[in-house]
Amino acid sequence: MAKSPDEMAAAMIENMPEKTGKSLEQWLKITRAAQKKAPTDLAKHGQIVKYLKTEHGMTHGFANLVAHKTLESDAGSAADSGDLIEAQYAGPKAELRPIYDAIMKSVASFGKDVEITPKKAYVSLRRSKQFAIVQPSTKTRVDVGINCKGREPTDRLEASGSFNSMVSHRVRIEDVKQVDKQLVGWLRDAYNDA
Repeated sequence: MAKSPDEMAAAMIENMPEKTGKSLEQWLKITRAAQKKAPTDLAKHGQIVKYLKTEHGMTHGFANLVAHKTLESDAGSAADSGDLIEAQYAGPKAELRPIYDAIMKSVASFGKDVEITPKKAYVSLRRSKQFAIVQPSTKTRVDVGINCKGREPTDRLEASGSFNSMVSHRVRIEDVKQVDKQLVGWLRDAYNDA
């Protein structure tokens, strides 16, 4: 059976000294020191990944993990993963929380093997692999990214385009009423394929 994201991250952290020559703590000191020297150059996840790969020869997987830990943008770095969700739906996006709650209620009915993994900007929905993401993209819209490769896009189930490369399609939700049978059906199909 596939490992959970937390188990995979723990295994990578355990293997990091052997594979990269340094422990996670040592890499964090390196990235944080580099951030102090060039804060605008290493402020974003992709910038840190690029820095680790080009300056230190790190593979993408380890660089990605170190970048998340540096920015504390992964679920494992948050004191409570609920804090990440609360932050996503705070302030001007607070009115979108009922949409998120309705999606989570529907997804919970799929099975006990649904993993809800909050990130800094979105929530990943996984089974043996990611099948969807839920992201409050604007103060008036939640985007639901769905992995349903092979399905032709429609007006509502559009191709993900530049939205997120980890999903094949996107559905834009502006009202809790749009969390309907059609959306839940697409999510269930993606879950069944995961």
